[in-house]
Amino acid sequence: MRAGFAGALAAVMLLLPATAPTNAAELSAGVAQLYTSVSIYPPSASAMTVCYGFVCRRRETLDFSAADRAALGKIMAAGRANAAAERAAVQKAVIWFDRRMAPILGTDKRVAKADFRANDDKHNYDCWDTTRNTTSLMLVMQMWNLFKFHDVGNPHYRGFSFGQTPHNTAVLVERATKVEWAVDLWPRGYLQPPDVMTVAKWVTED
Repeated sequence: MRAGFAGALAAVMLLLPATAPTNAAELSAGVAQLYTSVSIYPPSASAMTVCYGFVCRRRETLDFSAADRAALGKIMAAGRANAAAERAAVQKAVIWFDRRMAPILGTDKRVAKADFRANDDKHNYDCWDTTRNTTSLMLVMQMWNLFKFHDVGNPHYRGFSFGQTPHNTAVLVERATKVEWAVDLWPRGYLQPPDVMTVAKWVTED
């Protein structure tokens, strides 16, 4: 979570356009950096690399089955009423992902706010892992046209304030208002819904 390039990367990401195109080959620079920085491919409509073990030192491929696609489609269909409902559906989609990967990775043992102090990297995600994984999952759902009110945005970083812990998050951008929303799994334990709040509020948290 405290990778040396975090501060410089954050400054660059904050200057980039808010949204990333649907096509994985046309990612914004801020989103693309999530993958190039750890030498993995961005997600496609059929698969994504799942990072764990802190800063993607461990990784597994999730090949989406027809059942996976149906499950996520059903979850997101429940959020078609308005933007707030869609964000609530995204929370449920992230919980689905947490449950889906746990038997494969052993992350049913993961804890909230895991970092090197947890002394259990093989069962945990740090905030770089949750940012990559959540961004990837949302990009896949975007490729499947499951979003009606949002687009996937650039990840955001905080930790500039005195006493504030360095941290980063995946982001959704509401199409109508252009408001950025953090979708942050790292502060929550296994099967707990990720924090969803405006980025403006998120950057003030610790």
